Amino acid sequence: MKDLDRKPITNSHWGTYWVEAENGEPTGLTPFEHDPDPSPIGPGMVETRRDALRITRPAVRRSWLEGGPGTAGARRGSEEFVEVTWDEVNRLIADELQRVRRDHGNKAIYAGSYGWASAGRFHHAQGQLKRFLNLVGGFTSSVNTYSFAAAEVIVPHVLGDFRSFLDRMTSWESIAEHCDLFVAFGGVPLKNGQITQGGTGAHVQKAGVLAAHAGGTRFVNVSPLRADFLDRVEADWLALRPSTDAALMLGLAHVILSEGLHDRAFLERYTVGFERFAAYLTGETDGVAKTADWAAAITDIPADTIRDLARRMARGRTMISVAYALTRQDHGEQPYWAAITLAAMLGQIGLQGGGVGFGYSAMNHTGLNRRQVPYAAFPQGQNPVPDYIPVARVTDMLENPGGTVEYNGRTLTYPDVRLVWWAGGNPFHHHQDLNRLRRAWAKPETIIVNEWCWNSLARHADIVLPCTTPLERDDIAMSPKDPFITMMDKVGEPVGEARDDHEIFRGIAAAMGVEEAFTEGRSAGEWLRWLYDLSRQAAARGRIELPTLDELRREGWHRVPAPEKQTVMMEAFRADPEARPLKTPSGRIEIFSETIAGFGYDDCPGHPAWIEPLEWLGKAGAGDALHMISNQPKTKLHSQIDHGSLSRADRVAGREPVLMNPEDAAKRGLSEGQIVRLFNARGATLAGLRISDEIRPGVIQIATGAWYEPAGETCVHGNPNTLTPDKGTSKLAQGPIAHSCLVEVEAAGDVPPVTIGVAPPVIVRGG
Repeated sequence: MKDLDRKPITNSHWGTYWVEAENGEPTGLTPFEHDPDPSPIGPGMVETRRDALRITRPAVRRSWLEGGPGTAGARRGSEEFVEVTWDEVNRLIADELQRVRRDHGNKAIYAGSYGWASAGRFHHAQGQLKRFLNLVGGFTSSVNTYSFAAAEVIVPHVLGDFRSFLDRMTSWESIAEHCDLFVAFGGVPLKNGQITQGGTGAHVQKAGVLAAHAGGTRFVNVSPLRADFLDRVEADWLALRPSTDAALMLGLAHVILSEGLHDRAFLERYTVGFERFAAYLTGETDGVAKTADWAAAITDIPADTIRDLARRMARGRTMISVAYALTRQDHGEQPYWAAITLAAMLGQIGLQGGGVGFGYSAMNHTGLNRRQVPYAAFPQGQNPVPDYIPVARVTDMLENPGGTVEYNGRTLTYPDVRLVWWAGGNPFHHHQDLNRLRRAWAKPETIIVNEWCWNSLARHADIVLPCTTPLERDDIAMSPKDPFITMMDKVGEPVGEARDDHEIFRGIAAAMGVEEAFTEGRSAGEWLRWLYDLSRQAAARGRIELPTLDELRREGWHRVPAPEKQTVMMEAFRADPEARPLKTPSGRIEIFSETIAGFGYDDCPGHPAWIEPLEWLGKAGAGDALHMISNQPKTKLHSQIDHGSLSRADRVAGREPVLMNPEDAAKRGLSEGQIVRLFNARGATLAGLRISDEIRPGVIQIATGAWYEPAGETCVHGNPNTLTPDKGTSKLAQGPIAHSCLVEVEAAGDVPPVTIGVAPPVIVRGG
């Protein structure tokens, strides 16, 4: 740790903290004084830094080291590793990359690396990996996210963009002042709002909800989980059947249309295709009117409740919020399209406190009133390989080299991947049907990961490169999503022989003769100054003055002033749609999309629609099956620091807890605290039972993030993705559908011990 006249500070996706240190070692974290609602997750960075699961030296799977590429296969996840030197591992990787490039071409390298590794602007594992691979010929890449892939594809067809709207959601201040009714499909789960990608300064979601409540806003929580809304605001709870949100929206739209409550002038000026949608809504095109009674039969929400809600929405200023989770269900494109259409019918898009919003409290920056500063990022260069896959189709790719997949109007061909490289993420957390993924994972000849602890990804790799944690390197958190810029001070030396990702790739680049191209002659510190200087210049062009790097380092943090006016999504478009058209073919909101209709997909028509999900409680033959919701955890970010004390304290007998309604527990003879087995045809997982009437009957909830520990087809630790189906949302987006999942639950028989907290065997040469 360099000498400072202040206490060290750090930033993470879940918050900013002052660092307590003794003798050059971090000992604790104190929440940032400007954060009114700090997350308890952060301290896990200190307590796990030197625990038994820390990876301290490069390690290679024994069979791969002795037999070479293609020999590990099914041993991944079970065989011991051998520690090697950095010089040896750099040579092994350089030789393997040259072999794959020579024999199969660069498209045989898949750099998935879907990750949230660090909030730092420079030490971004994914960016470092992609820059390196681009310099040696490129790689097959992925597009979209597990978070909201269906929205990423559908919303640009409807509104012309998606990502820019995420950064310009109508602010909580505008909602508090102007919104009468806030209808939240998927709720506003404050546990998710603990995080923002790229760093968090002050948490605003709880304060935003409470300020709106104090200002008179009424809330409606449309979710199977009461906990998806803060109790204190006394939201109306509509506990619909999971995966039926689009049907409910259509029922609301039918009431608004049939009772003449829609804004004809808005629809005429700002949208195209409403007549085509209305013909579907009234049943003119398919003989089925999407009435409140029709929606009630699907959603299990009473028809009178649906009619009453529609009328309330039309009476005042209404914000329709759709959670990211709505996209992670079968046909997840439809809820977002239907929500935009419903908001257009009300005619309040672009007005203060009304319209539509995407994912309030999905991350902390949603609704955070802030200036957009185009900070510089570590340059990745250009990928010479044009091939890509939708991110959630990785198992399909590994299983079907040469196969094809329909995606957003294109037919993509899966490459024959021989080498997979992951840095900064964990597919054994994000992906669905993990038993199927594990089988497909045995097919590549080599799997390389950059990782700091022995999580499930590291255990399923061939070559493991130990990387540093944020407290072991200097960086800066500066994200357009947050007004705070924060130094990320190096507080302790790397544990063992761990290296930061830039140094890892510099060493391999040297072995391949591209070190100068990779570093451009700059050290990590020089890169950091270069990035910050470019960012200051970009900010100055927007009339925002940032401190010099030396000034920032002296103070530790800086806050960019808030804009003078409240942010209102699509305000400029509403004010003048001719001068500020959307980036759609028509320049307007496309309630009917000729482009999508032209694709001819049987699972995504040219307008919002109800399409029966693969699995749901209304499915013929579902019987007494339960619908499993596998949502985001409250004690960690995805699977990060799952081995920390905060996460462990939330367990039941060492397993992830599963929430069940008392009716369902009684029907199965189950009791509180019991270890239960969740299962279906795809696999099983063990969990600890918690019983509550805060979840609707017929539904169970278990958070994602428990490190995958398979015993046969069963995860003994409680990972729900052993159960979730691995199918695309539709041919349009091919997103994940984790939330459309039926399971059975029974008392567990023999319960194997959880051993994921013990590092795998590692052979120390000469030891």
